[in-house]
Amino acid sequence: MKLLETETVFAFMDIGPIARGHCLVIPKHHAAKLTDLPDDQTKDIIPTLSKLAAASGAENYNILQNNGRPAHQVVDHVHFHMIPKYAEKGDEEGLVIGWPTQKDLSKDEITKIFEQMKSKL
Repeated sequence: MKLLETETVFAFMDIGPIARGHCLVIPKHHAAKLTDLPDDQTKDIIPTLSKLAAASGAENYNILQNNGRPAHQVVDHVHFHMIPKYAEKGDEEGLVIGWPTQKDLSKDEITKIFEQMKSKL
C-alpha cells in the first residue's frame, strides 16, 4: 500500500510490520547499500521519513537502515524503516534494541579509528 511518492522515493506500508504504522522509504534508484546511492538520489529520504513519522501519530519512533547481511539487511535494495514506538506498548510492539558498548576499545583505539575515518572524508 503506497503512502507517498516523490521524484526519487516511494513510501509504503511494511508487509511484515513490527508496529502499527511501520512503513518503508525506498529510493527509486537501485542501490544495494547506502554508500552505493548517488547523493542526488537522497534528497527526499529524510523529509519523507519525517512526514511518515508525523502521519503515524506516534510521539516516538525509530528510523532504521541496514547495510549488508551481517547488519541484517535481507533485501538487496537500500531502504529505510520508520517504526513507530508507542510508549503505552513498551517493548511489546516496535523495535527493541540492546546497545552493547565496546568496552574493550581504549581511547587510543577510538582515536586511531577516528583518524582513519577522518582521512577518508
